[in-house]
Amino acid sequence: MNANLKLRVSSLAFILSLGVGSSSVLAKISEQEVKRLDSELTPVGGERGGNVEGTIPPWTGGITQPPAGYTPGGNYVDPYANDSVVMTIDAKNFGQVQDKLSEGHKTLLKKYPTTYKMNVYPSRRSASYSEDIYKAIKKNAREATLLDLGAGVKGGSVSSPFPIPKSAEEILWNHVLRYRGDEASSRTGYAAVTSGGSYTPIMTERDIIFIYAQEELDARKLENKFFYLKVLTLSPPKQAGNISLVHESIDQVSSPRKAWQYFSGQRRLRRSPSLAYDSDLPNTDGLRTTDQYDMFNGAPDQYEWKIVGKKEMYVPYNSYRLNDKGVKYDDIIKPGHINQDLARYELHRVWVVEGNLRVGIQHLFSKRVLYFDEDSWQVLVTEEYDEDGKLWRVQEGHAMNYYDQPLVWTALEVVYDLKSDRYLVEGLDNEEPDAYNFKPGFRLNDFSTSAVRREAKR
Repeated sequence: MNANLKLRVSSLAFILSLGVGSSSVLAKISEQEVKRLDSELTPVGGERGGNVEGTIPPWTGGITQPPAGYTPGGNYVDPYANDSVVMTIDAKNFGQVQDKLSEGHKTLLKKYPTTYKMNVYPSRRSASYSEDIYKAIKKNAREATLLDLGAGVKGGSVSSPFPIPKSAEEILWNHVLRYRGDEASSRTGYAAVTSGGSYTPIMTERDIIFIYAQEELDARKLENKFFYLKVLTLSPPKQAGNISLVHESIDQVSSPRKAWQYFSGQRRLRRSPSLAYDSDLPNTDGLRTTDQYDMFNGAPDQYEWKIVGKKEMYVPYNSYRLNDKGVKYDDIIKPGHINQDLARYELHRVWVVEGNLRVGIQHLFSKRVLYFDEDSWQVLVTEEYDEDGKLWRVQEGHAMNYYDQPLVWTALEVVYDLKSDRYLVEGLDNEEPDAYNFKPGFRLNDFSTSAVRREAKR
């Protein structure tokens, strides 16, 4: 077997010693293990060292300050704009590097042999967070525990709870609970693209407050609360004025998320009966399930999860060109897939996690495979399989460091539906002025149902 396909020693040790996909509450890690976050591991839990070949560099802190030319609140300047393409992977040559490609990428290369390609650039381990976040993650390493069936987390706060994961469920929660700021307000949009490349963008104003990220909030009153989200539709005119409100919990098995919808034509705020698991995400033309949002979200209890291993793979990374204000939506959206000349891929180490649907559970996807960045826990690629075991959907999370914070999040998320030859693109903000504000000054009351009713009347 090729060495690059073998499980890394650390991953194999986890699987052999603790069992694959265990659903029981796991013991806290030892203080000796915690100290690894100051030595061979990064503060987030990645490996500090590079690979033997030198194609993955060591982590030296990531981006520690914004690059020259960046203006606060303005366009995110690409700190790696001068990098040249190292290699272009296409339908003719991908067999040479297939051990470093996801099944999803291999499928896309074969499905669109004349247009889909992957431009590979030098690997830049740009992920970084503030010292406060690193301290919180280390505290989580000592105190956080997993609930039964991986349904939730106890004793964690601020960011990823398990920097030295012992199970697949812990890795999932590292992504779901990763730090994305205390709050954020953004003007962004998404579009369901036809096979011919036509689309109508749905533009929104999204306000979110991450309760879990703010230790100063009263934990007794807000126990199990993750975030509050409000989405106001701005266009097209037919949908303008619609409002969605979500109160997200951590343990969604014992306390499911609460969601409400206000439709401007009906002038009524109504509770959404089902907004979880494989229910259609509103206004996506059936191209994305609710639990595909943010690459993966919600309770993981419907699947048996296992760690497949840790691998070196070509993944979307440092995707500043897809976020650039000089790029138009028409430049990004093309027939079949996004403009691959704007996408950037790099070789990084990723955790590979597989979920198989539990016996007796109904879900659109019989199997899911997720690829997690070791330096941020951001999911970069996913694969979803239908009931017959055929690959159905592929997601790409084109990540970047929002270095004025700093934090890692996606610049753009794309869902490819292989059955319909269509795709969904989410995160369109290139043509929006001041797309992101990470310090809007929200209060919890701004996300109450009464606040939404007042806003709807204005």
